Parts: sequence; structure tokens; C-alpha cells
Amino acid sequence: MLSITRGPRLRALGVVLYGPEGIGKSTLASQFPSPIFIDLEHGTDTMDIARTDTPKTFNDVLTLMTMILEEDEFKTVVIDTADKLEQLITAHVLEAHHLNSIEDAGYGKGYTYIAEEFVRFLRKCGELIDAGKNVVIVAHAMMRKFEQPDEMGAYDRWELKLSKKAAPLVKEWADMVLFLNYKTTVVTDEKTKSKKARGGKRVMYATHHPAWDAKNRFGLDDELDMDFDSIRQCFVEPPKAPDIYTQIRTKLDEGGVKEEKVMEYLHEKDPNLREDAVALEMLPPKYLKALNNSISKIINILKED
Repeated sequence: MLSITRGPRLRALGVVLYGPEGIGKSTLASQFPSPIFIDLEHGTDTMDIARTDTPKTFNDVLTLMTMILEEDEFKTVVIDTADKLEQLITAHVLEAHHLNSIEDAGYGKGYTYIAEEFVRFLRKCGELIDAGKNVVIVAHAMMRKFEQPDEMGAYDRWELKLSKKAAPLVKEWADMVLFLNYKTTVVTDEKTKSKKARGGKRVMYATHHPAWDAKNRFGLDDELDMDFDSIRQCFVEPPKAPDIYTQIRTKLDEGGVKEEKVMEYLHEKDPNLREDAVALEMLPPKYLKALNNSISKIINILKED
């Protein structure tokens, strides 16, 4: 049967924060709700934040993300930084394909391998988001020459410091790409006609501009103060899913089967189950999870009896 919903869906978000060195990307990420950092390049060593051990391989990163899925304490997972992650992915690709250099794979093929591994990483990010955890990817920025197909000439613009096949994947995945930079103004001296840069206020840009990549899905202003309060309204905590006991008992109520009957059935099927286990709360966590996955089948069996 077709299921249709209407209106906004409350969920965790995927965010990219990128900008030049020293702008304060990690500091901003630390202001997100209950963050834990997977710090790949020790950029947070002087900060009072929660962090995992530093992963040495790409598979280590994926393993840490899986482990964080089981942790209720943290509401935001920060990957710091994406460019260091790409280095780990590149090393993973070289080892997996027995290459000395990414160019040894043939024209463009090595970068396709890297992009494929980024897709695997972003899927894991999606699992975290589905579990109610925001994912913030911190990245450095780089200047790159850009040519418009329908215009003459080229110009410099800020982009993610990632390979050309990986960067679009990360940008498309994100709900919000924020470019962090110093806002400066150029002033001309009336006497000497020389130009000087003034200012240096830290700001973040939330919409696309010819000079940088940025986007958001929340109608944010083009320019914002570089503070989490500027985007806090976008992060509404989604309602918590019912705990596993409530999930099972709801299915039992809907199926018209009593909990006592299920416990009797489990004891008949599993002689190793402790004798005093007479309620769901007395089952081991792994056992409980397996029961939740098979409870509909057990209900049908008990109703037939």
C-alpha cells in the first residue's frame, strides 16, 4: 500500500563547513549539539571536546562511525577533515588495487575508485543521520580556476579541497554547505590612489556565489555571523523513536498476543534461556534485538496455535 506523508520531516542534517586555514572551522563545529569528533589530523588537540582515537586507515574511520551509531550520548558526528579523509581513501585504493600511484590505474580510473569509496563513506553518514545524529564534514578550501562554458575568460573561485570527482558527491549529499571566510573591504586612498584591505570579520556564506560554493535548504541569508546561533533554528531535534521494549509490546498489542505467551514460546524454543527470564527486560540485548526482528512471525505462529 502506498504510504504518503505531508509537511516538513524533522531529521538530523548533513553539513559541510569549509574555509581557509585558521578561520575557526573546528571551533564552529564544536558548537553543534553534543558533538564527537573523528579528528584525522589532530586539529582539535587544544580544544575541550569529545573525540575518538585518531584512525589510521579508511576502514578505521568506517568502524568508528559504526560504533558511534550505538552511542546515545552524541547528537553530532564531526569528520575533521575531508581532505585528510581523502588521503586515507587514496591509501586504501592503492593497497586494494596494488598500485604505487593513483595515476597508475589509467586515465581517470584511480579517481573513480576514490569517488566510489567516498560514496561508501557518505552512505555511512546517511546511517548516522537516519539514527538521529547530525554529520558535520569539515574541509579546507582551495582556489581553483573556473571557466564558464558560455562566457569568455576564466576567474578564480573557492572550492572544497578535494579531487574533482569527490567534491561534487560531498556537496550533493549535504543539506547545508557553508563557506567560512574573512570579510574584507578594499579602500582607495584619495591622495595616493593606493588600495588597502580593511576588516577581517569572520563570516559564513550560505548561498552560491561566483566566487565560492555554498548552499542551504532553509532559506538562510546569503551572509551570516560565524556562530552556531546563526543556524541553530535549522536543527530541531526529531522525536525519539520508541525504545525496543515499547516497539515489541506495541506489536504484541496490535497482534492480540500477550507477553507471557511469547516468553513461554521462547523458553520452549531455547533451553539455554535463563529460567527466571519472564519479561522482556530480562532478555540479553542481542536476544532482544533478534526478537524485535522476528516478533511478527512469532505472533502469527502463536495465533495459529
